Amino acid sequence: MSEMLTITTPDGSFSAYVARPATLPAPVVVVLQEVFGINADMRKSSDELAEAGFIAICPDLFWRQAPNIELSDKTDWDRAFALYQAYDIDKGVKDIEATLEFGRTLSGSTGKVGLTGFCLGGLMTYLTTARSHVDASVSYYGGRTEEFLAEAPGIKTPWIMHVGDEDEYISKPAQAAIKAALAGKPGVEIYTYAGCAHAFTRHDGTRYDAAAAAMANKRTVDFFHTQLAA
Repeated sequence: MSEMLTITTPDGSFSAYVARPATLPAPVVVVLQEVFGINADMRKSSDELAEAGFIAICPDLFWRQAPNIELSDKTDWDRAFALYQAYDIDKGVKDIEATLEFGRTLSGSTGKVGLTGFCLGGLMTYLTTARSHVDASVSYYGGRTEEFLAEAPGIKTPWIMHVGDEDEYISKPAQAAIKAALAGKPGVEIYTYAGCAHAFTRHDGTRYDAAAAAMANKRTVDFFHTQLAA
């Protein structure tokens, strides 16, 4: 079952797509979008998490700029990149914190809340984990993560990252820097996928790799089942 709900903050209100599992109560996983809004790909990712036993909540990160915008990864790159470049990361973290708190008290929630995100959402997962309390989190190919490695000491809860070794937005030197900054942290794991480019898990994306996506998503689901158990 899925629906659109409203999350209210001191700065205003924004929409979130919520998908529920067949059995409740259940832990929550907040799902952070790519630069294309809450489109069919994000809804499908949320639905898959619900099928795996989680309440998935996908908030509208671009509500301050273009509320409820839904873009295509085939035709809307100029608009998507303009929104990405204008996105206020610090305000975004606050919006995600509000979504996490919303998830903790949502009807049917166990109170355990995880966080995952893709591309922009992957970066925001990393930053929110470093700045806030998240029970567990998973970043998928978060572009620009290497620019914020000074915040790595703030990662104090389990966090994993998925990245293709041929990611055109996260260079091999950037990947090496991320691994070095997070090396030795308890509960932290960075998984690299050979031959994969950016967005290798995007449904119907031009760089989609079915085998790597299945492996990454299984690792994510297993991780959340372990870390978000009551």
